Amino acid sequence: MLQSIHIQNYALIDKLDIDFTPGFSVITGETGAGKSIILGAIGLLLGQRADVKAIKNGTSKCIVEARFCIASYGLEAFFQELDLEYDPEECILRREVYASGKSRAFINDSPASLNQMKALGEKLIDVHSQHQNLLLNKEGFQLNILDILAQDEKQLEAYKQVYRHYKDISNTLEELIIQAEKSRQDEDYLRFQLEQLEEASLHSGEQTELEQEAETLSHTEEIKANLYKAQQLIDGTEANGILSQTKDCQQALQNISNVYPSASEWVERLRSCYIELKDIAHDLSVAEAETEFNPERLDYVNERLNLIYNLQQKHRVTTIEALLELAENYRHQLNDISSFDERIAELNQQKEALYNKVLEQARQLTNLRTKSAHHIEEQMKKLLIPLGMPNVRFAVELTSRKEPDLNGLDNVTFLFSANKNGALQNVASVASGGEIARVMLSLKAMIAGAVKLPTIIFDEIDTGVSGSIAEKMALIMRDMGRQNRQVISITHLPQIAARGTTHYKVYKKDTETGTNSYIHRLTPEERVKEIAHMLSGSVLTEAALNNARALLENQ
Repeated sequence: MLQSIHIQNYALIDKLDIDFTPGFSVITGETGAGKSIILGAIGLLLGQRADVKAIKNGTSKCIVEARFCIASYGLEAFFQELDLEYDPEECILRREVYASGKSRAFINDSPASLNQMKALGEKLIDVHSQHQNLLLNKEGFQLNILDILAQDEKQLEAYKQVYRHYKDISNTLEELIIQAEKSRQDEDYLRFQLEQLEEASLHSGEQTELEQEAETLSHTEEIKANLYKAQQLIDGTEANGILSQTKDCQQALQNISNVYPSASEWVERLRSCYIELKDIAHDLSVAEAETEFNPERLDYVNERLNLIYNLQQKHRVTTIEALLELAENYRHQLNDISSFDERIAELNQQKEALYNKVLEQARQLTNLRTKSAHHIEEQMKKLLIPLGMPNVRFAVELTSRKEPDLNGLDNVTFLFSANKNGALQNVASVASGGEIARVMLSLKAMIAGAVKLPTIIFDEIDTGVSGSIAEKMALIMRDMGRQNRQVISITHLPQIAARGTTHYKVYKKDTETGTNSYIHRLTPEERVKEIAHMLSGSVLTEAALNNARALLENQ
């Protein structure tokens, strides 16, 4: 229940504090006095977009704060779901809008997002403004009302989960079919590229080996000559060969080893060098003998390298490893193409199974909606007949869609006729403004009975009605207010104002700083005068005062 509202620096409001009571309250006031301003401030608490133009001239920010008693509404799980601080007794919503365009929202003094504020606000307060009557011609609005009254929230959410899964699979399948078609168009190209790479029989490291071999084959004569020269320098027949000189050096040191002990160590080291040099000379001799110019092998190596270079240039890579990786990618793509049919068939099976499940759950929704539709028709007739429609007929028409959507298989249309033997037609097409107001009030009364809405605000729900009909609409709102709920009606009709248990008046007053809007809770005597003014206008007459007292006494 809404306990109080604090508004500061908003539009024509300098500072305003309002305490509200349970049950049925009314707000009256001249046109332009500021009733819509108060509703606009409440809208900020419901997450509506902030307009910096609403900030009072000369101030830097506006503040709107509301306190709600939530002890009877079991909202703890909802607060936990939104990760909000929970107080089992009281909830405070606050919105601050700055002239810079910045806006801040708070729930129980903790910063909150507008989405969180909007979600919580929808649990705490419902504002029925005049433009909502226009929603009656919206199919989605009519379906939403039917679902609320059918209390099929769990079934609808279960259906939506299955439907979303079905749509995900359908989208995946569609994308896979497109991908498969494109891949099949590329299949010949991919296969040709892979065959060309496989025919090359490449292996890792081959390019380096071939490039080294080509370098060697191209310098065979130079290599052979230098190998021979090195071998001769080590083991030549001339006395100046390294082996011969090493042998002589070893002998000279051997000759003095008996008289010069250090020479023995050198002798052993030279012997090791002699053996190593002799091995090297042998290896050089063998290598020189094996080195022969092989033009056929050089041609093969060059052809092989040209093949590798051409493939690298074609595929814009620089290594054989990159070519091997590319070939593996082609194999994967071709394997994917060959597996497309299998994957498409599997997804088709999943899609069909999910579609059948969607239809099954949609039919369950339809059954619940059909039962609720019959109940709505009966209740609406009971509510509308006392509201001056003795011949009213109201029907909820459910027709099947060709294909299910997120809300099921049902199209919903509210059909209406206020006249005897009149044809049933879409309520928004045939109902007058006053009739639509009565229909909407009746629907809201039914919704209030099905949903725990702590506070409902009606903004001139009485448009287009007067006299006894207005009185009966007031009785409906009063009864709603007696069902552990708070109902506030903004009205211009004395018949409705007289039925409120609490009466507030909005008025404007000129001050030195400008025009300000105020709201005042009326005393019993002030109520008599206010209702008398509503009956007779600006000039109070004794007859108007007596009529006002009579209206108030009859409540």
